[in-house]
Amino acid sequence: MSEPSNVSNIPVGGWNITNQFVQPVWLLALWTVAYSLVLFVSVSGNVIVIWIILAHKQMRTVTNYFLLNLALADTSMAAFNSFVNFVYAAHGDWYFGLVYCKFHNFLPVTAVFASIYSMVAIAVDRYMAIIHPLKPRLSATVTRSVIGCIWGMAVVLAFPLCYYSTTRKIGQRTLCYVYWPRTAQDSFMYHIIVAVLVYVLPLVVMAGTYSLVGRTLWGGEIPGDSKDNYHLQIQLRTHTDGDTHIMMMIVVVTFAVCWLPYHLYFMITGLNRQLNRVKSIQQVYLSVLWLAMSSTMYNPVIYCCLNSRFRAGFKSAMRCCPFVRLSEYDQMELHSARFHANRQSSIYTLSRFESFSAVPHNDRSDRYRVSNTQTYTQLLKHTHTPLLKHKQTHLDSMTYRNPHFCSIPISNL
Repeated sequence: MSEPSNVSNIPVGGWNITNQFVQPVWLLALWTVAYSLVLFVSVSGNVIVIWIILAHKQMRTVTNYFLLNLALADTSMAAFNSFVNFVYAAHGDWYFGLVYCKFHNFLPVTAVFASIYSMVAIAVDRYMAIIHPLKPRLSATVTRSVIGCIWGMAVVLAFPLCYYSTTRKIGQRTLCYVYWPRTAQDSFMYHIIVAVLVYVLPLVVMAGTYSLVGRTLWGGEIPGDSKDNYHLQIQLRTHTDGDTHIMMMIVVVTFAVCWLPYHLYFMITGLNRQLNRVKSIQQVYLSVLWLAMSSTMYNPVIYCCLNSRFRAGFKSAMRCCPFVRLSEYDQMELHSARFHANRQSSIYTLSRFESFSAVPHNDRSDRYRVSNTQTYTQLLKHTHTPLLKHKQTHLDSMTYRNPHFCSIPISNL
């Protein structure tokens, strides 16, 4: 999946002893900067994501465990494959030996499979939480088992690339390629299988699940809700689950856009193999390869922009930078508990909070005390509308003066 087009799709006997893909120095410098940017942003961003999830107990949710797996896959591909792939595609000469040749061809399919099916697992988990809220959610043990199965299937799918990879010295050049038993037919069929399993099929599944979840979040009714609290419930649920839903849809769309040209490229060059001998095909390949590899660097940016807790985590990780300011609000985001959806019910419950009291702005004679065991519906029954419609700024100020006070609405991720 990762081999340069001018090498992987032409039989050994058809290669030129001299390198026909030599580039001007200025163009090679531009490509070097572009691929170095992907390497730096992807590795640093995803390592911070991994640290945020592992270092903060409040971030260890089912969704975030799959995001952790996604970040690990993206980091490995960016660190061990993206720049090496660029060097080989740009120079047409393999400098890294037989062992790394096998690893180089094996890793991308493994990492991409783990990435996309981590997204599928998140989509299915969100579907079960929203569409079937009474059914049990995934436990930590089951989540780890699912992640292990994802990597196991990824290794099985990518194993032929490792097994058939080899190197060969022709003239002054060393080539790394996959030597299929039936070179032309096997290579093309394998790319078809990979495209279906790591692109078409998972995107179809996620399109269906996210469509159903979106319709439920923004257009459905909450089973068992009364007429009085329905609108407030739907507003809270839309804010908590809707933010996660939107973030994950953007992650999926970004992946689809980045990898579509890459899969189309191999389909077209597989059907018309003479295109691999055209000199300009190298620039086309470097472009689609860069776009595909860049998919590994966008997710941390998306998390930082759309999720307040990840944003606070990035500020904490980069607080030594002079332009980054870690506020008390950010520290509370990483270490405070929040409302979350009950894993056995469609009703939102209070979790991990001690009892607290809230004083309404317009009526200081009314006080509201909520315990850990009370449901959100009970809170509604004992709370007047003026408090719920009170200015969010006032509630925010109360929240961060008193860490045991919880304001509405809040994020669920």
